Amino acid sequence: MTRALYPGTFDPIHNGHIDIATRAAALFDELVLAVYDAPPKKLLFGTDERVALAREALAHLPNVSVVAYAGLTVACAREVAADVVVRGLRNVADFEFEYQIGWANRSLAPEVELCCLFCNGAYASLSATIVKEVASLGGDVAHWTPPHVQAALRGRFPQAAPVSVLTRSGGKLAHRG
Repeated sequence: MTRALYPGTFDPIHNGHIDIATRAAALFDELVLAVYDAPPKKLLFGTDERVALAREALAHLPNVSVVAYAGLTVACAREVAADVVVRGLRNVADFEFEYQIGWANRSLAPEVELCCLFCNGAYASLSATIVKEVASLGGDVAHWTPPHVQAALRGRFPQAAPVSVLTRSGGKLAHRG
């Protein structure tokens, strides 16, 4: 039996993440999606919220579980007895980052393999950062996120910024609208 670990921040989980998790769940006997507790970036959702959003998004996959973790990803892999770490690749920048981290993890835990899956082309430019920014500005994220994530984003951005057009008036920017 092969157990895989799919680690990430998932702030929030979106359709690109769900695509990678779904495909990994088809490849491995078990998949553990691990929500990183304290990444070195500003988070919109707390750890428990991100875990709950991920659990709901992946509830249709019977061989997937969701946990939170802190510390090294390879330590989490050992803790959950994962044989493989799964990562999604959108572009060359992702590849370069995963290549470097992959070698570091290989040095720290040579028994844990790395499996990189290319994302679906529809999600090649999608990131949680883009989802959050569009949602914060009142944009529609329905094609990028499941309904429960959309609801959570509306809860964070209940009065998203209205559209306003800036025009030049006498050499100065002025609001029109």
